[in-house]
Amino acid sequence: MKVVLSIKPEFAFKIFDGTKKFEFRKSIFKNEKIKTIIVYASSPVQQVIGEFEIEEVLNYDLSTLWDLTQEFSGISEEFYYEYFTNKDQGFAIKIKKTRKYRTPKCLRADFNLSPPQSFAYWTDK
Repeated sequence: MKVVLSIKPEFAFKIFDGTKKFEFRKSIFKNEKIKTIIVYASSPVQQVIGEFEIEEVLNYDLSTLWDLTQEFSGISEEFYYEYFTNKDQGFAIKIKKTRKYRTPKCLRADFNLSPPQSFAYWTDK
């Protein structure tokens, strides 16, 4: 089983060029056995562009999380705190190994999924 994440294109592409090694989330999937994330680059790209392996999921108060991740966050500190407005804690998925698809895939045709608000579970049949 894998998880599909909707990620803004500017951040999705940074994951695959290696400048973003953490994907931030306000909430996280409950299944701890998930080891792979499928990356759906949201509008205007609207394609599945690759996947990455999870090294670990960090969960800390916001200042600690920023201190641990800022070097490879791929975002500004201002954007980080704006994203986590009204939250005491946040999650950061540490990216282990990426695999960008040679040809992007269609979420509906190739995965039979609609774009998830935050995430969706997907099982390769």
